[in-house]
Amino acid sequence: MNPTYLLARDHLQRAAIILQGADQRSRQLRHIIERTISLMDDFRPEETGQTDNVLELDAYRQARR
Repeated sequence: MNPTYLLARDHLQRAAIILQGADQRSRQLRHIIERTISLMDDFRPEETGQTDNVLELDAYRQARR
């Protein structure tokens, strides 16, 4: 899985922990964050179907950023 994706999910999990307040706004924000984490966990990247050893230059450039 993409390291940036994992880092973003980790940050959201930390934010949800920080928002443990009992007020309505904290509960709403925590719910939004937890739902976002759940959606991220459900996401399955599409298979590219590439079985050869040809490297796409654009994909390589994106990975290097």
